[in-house]
Amino acid sequence: MTEHTKENSTRADLRDRIISTATEAFTTHGIKCITMDDIAASLGISKRTLYEVFQDKESLLMECILKDQRELGVFLEEVLASSKNVLEVILVCYQRSIERFHNTNKRFFEDLKKYPKVYEMMRNYRDKDSESTINFFKTGVSQGIFRDDVNFAIVNLLVHEQLDMLMNTDICKEHSFLEVYESIMFTYIRGISTEKGAKVLEDFIKEYRKHRIYREEKH
Repeated sequence: MTEHTKENSTRADLRDRIISTATEAFTTHGIKCITMDDIAASLGISKRTLYEVFQDKESLLMECILKDQRELGVFLEEVLASSKNVLEVILVCYQRSIERFHNTNKRFFEDLKKYPKVYEMMRNYRDKDSESTINFFKTGVSQGIFRDDVNFAIVNLLVHEQLDMLMNTDICKEHSFLEVYESIMFTYIRGISTEKGAKVLEDFIKEYRKHRIYREEKH
């Protein structure tokens, strides 16, 4: 290995470590209260070294989000390869998102809007993703899981609006974030499911709640 290759490898490793450390800090405490100084100190590097890799906090946050999206893409491919129908895919992805929400400070979502480039990128990603989501639901119709009389474009838009509302209102002062999120998602899936799909969903909810109670008792 040449010196140049070693240097590139070391720099790539440092970049990955910075992204991992920043992601952990942002999701645990929120974005606004974490400074570049904090991240440099956590890694035991100078602020100058950090700024040589990422020019500012927003560009670092952008890379954290992009890494998360790539990991979600890999996860989704693995789930698609092993699931019998589209509802199983949705529910496995739902369970993953719930586990992530458990470990994410609500401030993280509130703070995202203060970084316009990142927020715009996420909105564009979501808009682009909507078309493939709608086609995905149409596959569920052909599998007898979802109803064939649903306009999935409208329903998909309404769910996104509800999730935005969840991030932008004080509803979570009265109810837990998890409770509200579950109410949105389970009501949504029940509404578009056939009898066959509803059975898959109810079996999932029964098992999911059993495990959730067990986790809560352990904590």
